[in-house]
Amino acid sequence: MHSFGELEFDLIDDAHILSDAGGPFGLVPRALWAANYPPDADNRIPMDHRCLLIKTGGKIIVVETGYGMKIGEKQMARMALTRPEGGLVEGLARRGVRPDQVDIVVDTHLHGDHCGGNTLIEGDQLKPVFPNAEYMTQRLEYADASFPNERTRGTYFAENFVPLYQSGQLRLVDGEVEVAPGVRCVVTPGHTRAHQSVILESGGRSAIFVADLATLAVHFSNLAWMTAFDVEPLITLETKRIWQRWALAHDALILFYHDPVISIGRLVQDGGKLKVISA
Repeated sequence: MHSFGELEFDLIDDAHILSDAGGPFGLVPRALWAANYPPDADNRIPMDHRCLLIKTGGKIIVVETGYGMKIGEKQMARMALTRPEGGLVEGLARRGVRPDQVDIVVDTHLHGDHCGGNTLIEGDQLKPVFPNAEYMTQRLEYADASFPNERTRGTYFAENFVPLYQSGQLRLVDGEVEVAPGVRCVVTPGHTRAHQSVILESGGRSAIFVADLATLAVHFSNLAWMTAFDVEPLITLETKRIWQRWALAHDALILFYHDPVISIGRLVQDGGKLKVISA
């Protein structure tokens, strides 16, 4: 576990996949990214799915729930999905946390690879993986997920969030909100219209869990690099500009959900250019 003052946190890898590079890199030429993320013969690069465990103020918080265990074998095979820590729940168990001990779950957005572990199938019913937790996401994100279009319906799956709303376990928030002492959500739009990131602040130190504001570390340092999945890419660019400045001003740690090389980084100036280095 890492610690800032009274706050402790750790990253847990729910899943490791191979993803077609056209997804994370979109219009960025292969010649620019391939040296840092060498693709395989099928143009796939590795990607992780790291959830964040936070302990603060007597609360246990989980940010993101990964793919979860509802995903089928055919889809797992297509993505070459493996589970380095056995999945989120097993990773939590290794850190002494049971699902029923989790107080709050933050979904940065409702794409299936980030919130699939919200629920599980028990018999013929969908149930929350974290039975005593309050789940949180932005109200606009829930609206977009509930009424997907032709582009977004392949990643918004009602079974991951509708049962929680129906049971009253899902809290919809509007804009910036304090989650617990030293932990707050801030809206970081672009990837989705109401994507949110999580800020950690305690003991004079700062960190930001960027989720898909910057899918990979190079996305954070390069404003013009976007994924093919960003619904508002020009908004992503301006949002990254804001949080680049914040990261530099606060010498903040940057926590990455997907990057296979850098899980925790820091943004630095290097010869007049910005780059993320491992921290």
